[in-house]
Amino acid sequence: MSEQAPAFKPSLRLFDATMIVAGSMIGSGIFIVSSDIVRNVGSAGWLIAVWCLSGVMTVIAAVSYGEMSGMFPRAGGQYVYLKESFNPLAGFLYGWSSFTVIQTATIAAVAVAFSRFTAYILKPVGENVILFSMGNFHISAAQILAIAMIALLTFTNTRGIQGGKIIQTSFTTVKLLSLFGLVILGFMLVPHSYWTENWHTGFKAMQLQKAGGSFVTGGPWHSIGGAALIGAVAAAMVGSLFSSDAWNNVTFIAGEIKNPQRNIGLSLFLGTFMVTLVYVFANMMYLNALSLHQIAFPAGDRVAVAASSAIFGKGGAVVIAVMIMISTFGCNNGLILAGARVYYTMAHDGLFFRKAGRLNRKAVPSWALWMQAIVASILCLSGGYNDLLDMIAFVVVIFYIMTIIGIFRLRKIRPDADRPYKAFGYPYLPLLYILMGSVFCVFLLIFKPLYTLWGLTLVLFGIPVYFLAISRKNKLKAQ
Repeated sequence: MSEQAPAFKPSLRLFDATMIVAGSMIGSGIFIVSSDIVRNVGSAGWLIAVWCLSGVMTVIAAVSYGEMSGMFPRAGGQYVYLKESFNPLAGFLYGWSSFTVIQTATIAAVAVAFSRFTAYILKPVGENVILFSMGNFHISAAQILAIAMIALLTFTNTRGIQGGKIIQTSFTTVKLLSLFGLVILGFMLVPHSYWTENWHTGFKAMQLQKAGGSFVTGGPWHSIGGAALIGAVAAAMVGSLFSSDAWNNVTFIAGEIKNPQRNIGLSLFLGTFMVTLVYVFANMMYLNALSLHQIAFPAGDRVAVAASSAIFGKGGAVVIAVMIMISTFGCNNGLILAGARVYYTMAHDGLFFRKAGRLNRKAVPSWALWMQAIVASILCLSGGYNDLLDMIAFVVVIFYIMTIIGIFRLRKIRPDADRPYKAFGYPYLPLLYILMGSVFCVFLLIFKPLYTLWGLTLVLFGIPVYFLAISRKNKLKAQ
């Protein structure tokens, strides 16, 4: 009798799935990107508004995805949704973009953030410690530590879903409690509150610039037209949307979740709503602990370090460094665990390396996991992935918009299909996301064209790759 091929084992509960949503979202962004947001919009009101807008967009998208997850409760998530609602090419372009930059570059960025803050405690792993140099190419101790982190988490996840689940739930629980604790202490222990002073700025949107060691404000945005304000908000939302991204990773592992028709949709709502609250409260704490100029221009944009130092004194940098190490470690575990399931499903459709479509004895796609790790590690060494933030945000939102449009399309072409969960607020909330996302992408193209156009080019480059894959698939069938 031949051995039965390994198959995914449904072993994740609602709590586990929610921790994957929340843990994949909370990485390093909440500790850093508020500085850039304040420089773009220049007021307390708009700082909170940008985080709220990003949160609303994220929650709307998440509850809309619940309908898709109920219809197609299998591994692959967004790749499957796009393939089913449009065509295989649309699904492939998402998987291609995920493998080349969305998932892998995010893994690399989070890993290097882990290294940077580890260096606060262990100086020998800092970015200034160069281990190898050839011309303009350098390899630092921080890059090696980042790669080691990716390798460790990849290895752990090749040993089965249980190990990844334990890491995810424990680290996510710790970082949620730590963030809430930091928020509370930021209001209780800070020696001087800037709350009233900061809120005097209200919703008067301005650009903040640093000139000759002093701080100056640009003219109010309304004086140069309403489009400039929208552009400033779009530019500011790059960081907040990036910090709120990866919530959809739970849909990639649908084959390993118990009762996926119910639990994926619920976990998407619970996880995104909880993280949105944490992010808004954290920014309120920043407004209480620091002046607006201190939020806008901390050393290295490390606004959380500045806030923690104001709360705890000299030991604050170490406190926040440990928090970010925990946060980024747990975040990358969720990203690594989930991403490989997309390539597994693509391989089964004949659109990716065949070995990526195989499960090991522990019922996980180990080859796909290691392939993902290799690409992410190369991006760690490239040193240029920080410039990909605009590109990632642009590409991600485009695919979110396409997927939500897919809900309308499926309602039309498959009206009688089983929908255990229907998109909340349909059609108004999904339409609101499509509108908000489209405005964001258009203004990002106008105000930050360089990397957004590179992102669009990368997506379009997937079209000839797709037809090459189809040609290869047809040749193999003919043999």
